[in-house]
Amino acid sequence: MTVETKTIEAVNGVKIPQLGFGGVYKIKKKEEFEMSIREAIRVGFRHFDTAKIYGNEQALGTAIEKSQIPPREKFFITSKVWNTDHGYKATKNAFEQTCKKLNVKYLDMYLIHFASPHYLETWKAMEELYMEGRIKVIGVANFEIQHLENIMKHSEIAPMINQIETHPEFPQNELHDYLKNHHILHEAWGGPLGQGNKALLEHPDLKTIAHEHQKTVAQVILRWHLQRGIIIIPKSSNPQRIKENSDIFDFVLTHEEMGGKISQLNTGRRYSIKPTGYMINPFYNRLMKIFMK
Repeated sequence: MTVETKTIEAVNGVKIPQLGFGGVYKIKKKEEFEMSIREAIRVGFRHFDTAKIYGNEQALGTAIEKSQIPPREKFFITSKVWNTDHGYKATKNAFEQTCKKLNVKYLDMYLIHFASPHYLETWKAMEELYMEGRIKVIGVANFEIQHLENIMKHSEIAPMINQIETHPEFPQNELHDYLKNHHILHEAWGGPLGQGNKALLEHPDLKTIAHEHQKTVAQVILRWHLQRGIIIIPKSSNPQRIKENSDIFDFVLTHEEMGGKISQLNTGRRYSIKPTGYMINPFYNRLMKIFMK
């Protein structure tokens, strides 16, 4: 298996590269961004995750075009509809804008970024886009069980994936099991490595496991995700780390390491705010609306 060939199937049979590149988030400098995408493509990444709120959809589309790797189907591109674009018509417009910026006719995956008000109307628009073949996989991000229950109660198509904060200190066990039982894929955003938290990356138990496998702690954590059946999108703008993140298919963590040492790191600690913090804060959404203009 390699970063290009290791895939996981959505409920509709679409194959998603299990290891993607989330480095487009917070990379602001144009030269750094282009270098990161170029290096990621060079080492084999084909799954790229972006979002309207990141402000770099167009730059990602341009970087992929410059790679001169045909055809379009070689890449798996994800984007997300932001809170200020929720609602049926607004979502349709946001989707078209995203496709235009990425210079694509369809998206491999499109997600609702947060369960903000009107997300049910947003989901209806996404269902229609899916039925039209404009989106291959539709899903959500930062949804909790009650949001998933609500959307499934009021929709024809259930979410196929939920992209959520997940790392050894916050493994999301309850939600992970719920997703598995409902045939919804689990994807770990930006924090598959605990937001690069130094204390986590220097944890003695993880360092011991890494030493035994002749890998880095970061590689051990990413491998832990893979063996849980989670899709991961680690981010980095460092060429060495980008290569390192792709080199996780030549070792296997033992049952003791998975269910013993690493599972004991669970502290319930988030490195981001609880998703409902975004949903219930109207000031935050107004600020983001101004920011996005």
